[in-house]
Amino acid sequence: MSDDVQKVMLQLPASADYVDIVRLNLYGIASKMGFSYEDIEDMKVAVSEACNNSVLYAYGQQDGIVDVIFEVSADALSITVKDEGESFDKADASAERITLHDKELGDVQVGGLGFYLMQALMDEVNVVSEFGKGTTVTLTKKLYLSEERV
Repeated sequence: MSDDVQKVMLQLPASADYVDIVRLNLYGIASKMGFSYEDIEDMKVAVSEACNNSVLYAYGQQDGIVDVIFEVSADALSITVKDEGESFDKADASAERITLHDKELGDVQVGGLGFYLMQALMDEVNVVSEFGKGTTVTLTKKLYLSEERV
């Protein structure tokens, strides 16, 4: 398999009106790669959650920008959603990396359930939130050809 990674980059206003554009691009790229309909639908939900977190929480009422980077390799699709707004976890501004794996359900802030959803739908979810620098969410789905899936 080739190690070549192709990148498709979008820069969008942090507005719910533009989340559809991300989903449409995801559909086009994932279809071309050979992902199943079910996998594409899962990825669309997960990427919508990541984008909505940026739109709803990062910038408040201020205008902001969300960068979306699709990284296409032979056997996986990674989608990175980046903003430069406030971190998702405002209660702990010193946290450079948030993980929800070790939190109890009751400890998750409103909106945090989206991370559980992303983790359920994707093969890998990585969240890095730096105070004053924004948040980067990377979602990865592996491409299994039908005979490879166990």
